[in-house]
Amino acid sequence: MNLEKIFHLKENNTDVKTEILAGITTFMTMAYILAVNPNILSESGMDRGAVFTATALAAFIATCLMAILSNYPFVLAPGMGLNAYFTYTVVMGMGYTWEMALSAVFVEGIIFILLSLTNVREAIFNAIPMNLKHAVSVGIGLFIAFIGLQNAKIVVDSSTLVSMFSFKSSIKNGTFNTEGITVLLALIGLLITSILVIKQVKGNILWGILSTWVLGIICQLVGLYKPTPDAGWFSLLPDFSAGFSVPSLAPTFMHMDFSKVFTLDFVIIMFAFLFVDMFDTLGTLIGVASKADMLDKNGKLPRIKGALMADAVGTSVGAVLGTSTTTTFVESASGVSEGGRTGLTSITAAILFGLSLFLSPIFLAIPSFATAPALIIVGFLMLTSIVKIDFNDYTETLPAFICIIAMPFMYSISEGIALGVISYVIINLVTGKAKEKKISVLMYVLAVLFVLKYVLI
Repeated sequence: MNLEKIFHLKENNTDVKTEILAGITTFMTMAYILAVNPNILSESGMDRGAVFTATALAAFIATCLMAILSNYPFVLAPGMGLNAYFTYTVVMGMGYTWEMALSAVFVEGIIFILLSLTNVREAIFNAIPMNLKHAVSVGIGLFIAFIGLQNAKIVVDSSTLVSMFSFKSSIKNGTFNTEGITVLLALIGLLITSILVIKQVKGNILWGILSTWVLGIICQLVGLYKPTPDAGWFSLLPDFSAGFSVPSLAPTFMHMDFSKVFTLDFVIIMFAFLFVDMFDTLGTLIGVASKADMLDKNGKLPRIKGALMADAVGTSVGAVLGTSTTTTFVESASGVSEGGRTGLTSITAAILFGLSLFLSPIFLAIPSFATAPALIIVGFLMLTSIVKIDFNDYTETLPAFICIIAMPFMYSISEGIALGVISYVIINLVTGKAKEKKISVLMYVLAVLFVLKYVLI
């Protein structure tokens, strides 16, 4: 196989060794999704084992497509933020079944394939101002960090909306050996992961997860952590009783509910997914590309059509397998920082996702308190894009600020983008800066559509 001919390595100033190392690095920084995604989607009633298999397969297929269609070193998997939207908003909040939610993901994936064949998604990507693109990356980071704090139960519900977990109450109520110790382990894990990131250890996020998990196992063995399955506190030891077999896809494969496809309910949920996925995907692609300095001087991403097509096909394939929307991961920037420049980086990571299918007992035993520090650190890494925002121009900064704070406070990436676009257009129009900045017609159209969304839905 002539890798040079396929991936144009010399043209991109790279070589096989660099690309393979970059692919391994990217996989190690985002392998946490194999533990996190089953944890989040299982809360919607889905089978954890089946979701694990669907996650690994969706990542493998979509990432291979990214390499083939765009020759970019980006890696895809079921996206953070979108899986939270699937479980916490659509299923738990809006009351839909996970089967209906999967069918909506499938349909919007098909629509995205059609939109990717045209220039609609590319035009929207290019229409969003650069400062707003950076703001989207920052907002997603805060949102993911907030989910991590919640998953670890470091942040809990209270009379002030949210507050910090109380160890004193945990000891008093006799729940320290279940809930209390896991919160403590999550905090220790956050410190461990932070140190590994600062020391620039390869695969720092994955090593942070594994270290926290091992500490949990030690606590279980010495009796500090006491599994109580009836209360939702399970053993932290991997179950190898079935060997290294791949968990069956049967509980989720093709389990899509199209019975209400022509009802208003389905249209609303499908539109919600379409809206969130459209802008989460663009947001994440913006975040990855800007962090990896792959945008040109006009803020455009060359060969974006192939990247968007890989993302769109990956979404529909993932829904068939049984997982939420598949998207480009910001952790792809870690491979780029290691020198990855072509699709060979993606192919390497895809192969590792395929091999991970046989290690399901390990990934499925990793608890949410061990993966929570990963979410918080990923949030921090995305937050660093805030330094790219021009704070000298308030007509740029205030819409960016609105976009950023809306995502965690409103628990929605799409709300942040909507409010960011609306405020950007209105503020620049009213202050007379719109003509000077040459705001595109598409931005005006988006602003109107977002306003109508709030009025009609």
